[in-house]
Amino acid sequence: MEFKTLKLIFKRLFNLVLLSSFSFTAYAQVVLVDGYVRAMPPTVPNSAAYITVENHGDVTRLVAVEAPFAKEAQLHTLIEEDGMIKMRQVDGFDIDSHGSLVLSESGNHIMLMGLSSPLVIDSMLNMTLIFEDGTEQEISLPVKKQAQQSDAGHHHHHH
Repeated sequence: MEFKTLKLIFKRLFNLVLLSSFSFTAYAQVVLVDGYVRAMPPTVPNSAAYITVENHGDVTRLVAVEAPFAKEAQLHTLIEEDGMIKMRQVDGFDIDSHGSLVLSESGNHIMLMGLSSPLVIDSMLNMTLIFEDGTEQEISLPVKKQAQQSDAGHHHHHH
């Protein structure tokens, strides 16, 4: 009788661990590698967030961002039109399987509009990335004046 009980307990524990590992794997498909929110003067009501995420799973699409410290967060891209660089809202960004998505100062980014209060340098802000399949990923980003000078690629971009 004891053997059957132990066998049942171990079987349930094994299933729980197995299911948990699948859940954690699915949840950690997209991982934040780097990022920050740009500090702005207290009188400026808008800012932007720049992130780099890696996708360790299937192709996915970032379709929205929630930022409780702003009235609205939009996905934006920069386009050249008649010799002028203009911002445009987009409905999402694809992230290839085992690829990465870079949202940077010189291209695609997250526009944060209607800040609820001035941003404090070196404070951390929580945001939620929302993907096309309904999954969400919580991230926390520091507030910085600008990208670190050592960030690869930033000094090669021209506006």
